[in-house]
Amino acid sequence: MCLSTIYKNAKEDSNILCKYVASINADGDKLTFEDVMGEKMTITGRLVSADLTSGYVIVAAE
Repeated sequence: MCLSTIYKNAKEDSNILCKYVASINADGDKLTFEDVMGEKMTITGRLVSADLTSGYVIVAAE
């Protein structure tokens, strides 16, 4: 199982939105992240990049 950390705007520790994300769903400009425990977080933004091998995703958000 590959889990990812979601970063806001840049891959820096201070920009972590959530950790251990197992799934990402997109609906227009709404991104919903669900972690391994089933906790969900929804933001308004867009995907910038994803490196699933290294386990991180960068999103552009306000």
